Amino acid sequence: MTETPMYFSLKKLILTTVVPVLIVLATIAESPRAYAQKIDILIKNGHVVDAKNGINAPMDVAMTKGKIFNVAAKIPEQDAKKVIDATGLYVSPGLINIHTHVFVGSNPGFADGTSSQLPDAFAIRSGITTVVDAGTSGWKNFPLFKSQVIDKSVTRVLAFLNIFETGFSAGSAIEPDMNSLDVEETVEAIKTFPEVIVGTRIGHYSGSDWTPFDRAVEAAEIAKVPLLVECHLPQYSLKDQLQRMRPGDIITHAYENVDERMTIVDEQGKLRPIVREAQDRGILFDVGHGGAGFWFNQAIPAVEQGLLPNSFGTDEHRTSMNSGMKNMLNVMSKFLTMGMSVEDILARGTWNAAQSINREDLGNLSEGSEADIAILSILDGDFGFVDSGNNRITGKRKFEAEMTIRDGKIVWDLNGLGAREFK
Repeated sequence: MTETPMYFSLKKLILTTVVPVLIVLATIAESPRAYAQKIDILIKNGHVVDAKNGINAPMDVAMTKGKIFNVAAKIPEQDAKKVIDATGLYVSPGLINIHTHVFVGSNPGFADGTSSQLPDAFAIRSGITTVVDAGTSGWKNFPLFKSQVIDKSVTRVLAFLNIFETGFSAGSAIEPDMNSLDVEETVEAIKTFPEVIVGTRIGHYSGSDWTPFDRAVEAAEIAKVPLLVECHLPQYSLKDQLQRMRPGDIITHAYENVDERMTIVDEQGKLRPIVREAQDRGILFDVGHGGAGFWFNQAIPAVEQGLLPNSFGTDEHRTSMNSGMKNMLNVMSKFLTMGMSVEDILARGTWNAAQSINREDLGNLSEGSEADIAILSILDGDFGFVDSGNNRITGKRKFEAEMTIRDGKIVWDLNGLGAREFK
């Protein structure tokens, strides 16, 4: 073919005009903002609260392939595979419960036992997508816990590792064998399973020797993880416990009122100076409600004086969920009744909790993060809330989980927001 001037003009037109346009069109087609054909689930018209990203406003949330695709106002919906209308509802990252006992088995007690509770039986119906087991296993029986519960659960299950090798079992709950303390094995387990084990734990020890506590701190220091301190340490003073803890360590059952531990509020209703000093030093306070771990005569004055919970761990197990605690949303509703704002409560139930266990990949709705979402309603009415001493306060508002999305899949749908209308 003879390359005439017309040929060169046509070639130049194609190279300078047509090709760039095609490139732009291809780029748009692959852009993360080309919503239509890429959205698996689109949540419309909800009020989004995402503390990490500073969002507290009406927004839409799009997700695809198990990840957050975008959070923005008025995302086009015409070609989304499923649209959820969240009008009048709050849309939050999936809740994180950092104090549970979920090492279920057939033995008496908690470790591989009948006192623990299957996470999928309670978590997802409360908007919870991540639970953390509070030291029910130690390094020796953690592999069994992982294969038996963690690997089989829809709920994401993480764990604090007990400093005692077999964890929190019926035979060792009060006076574990001191020979079962092994810092090296504990650290090795944490390094072997860093995606699951988030810290160490000490609790349910009645001896006066500080060795178990110090070994738990040592293991946490070497592995660079937080320590969870459960208050069942009757021979240790609260002051000594708090002084041995490092910034970022967590004390649970923060608002407890039992004989075996000094309360955080004194007889005059004042927050004790040692507690304020610990808070200022960076010690984190978890609710740890459980069956005996939460009292209004501690929580109400403490909250009024600024000791807000960093997280809403429930100490959920087979019996505590049938007492005053009920579930994590019930615990959060108590703090709503005590005057905390919705956005502050949701921040502490998601992003704050994620940061406390060094899992900043969780508890947020950043683009590309796991599509773990809670859609919550706040019911209006007359509600009663009960503490561990069977004391009752009344409130006008209460959280309820309308929908839970885990890994981009709807796993709880209370009122059928994601269902087809029957005709």
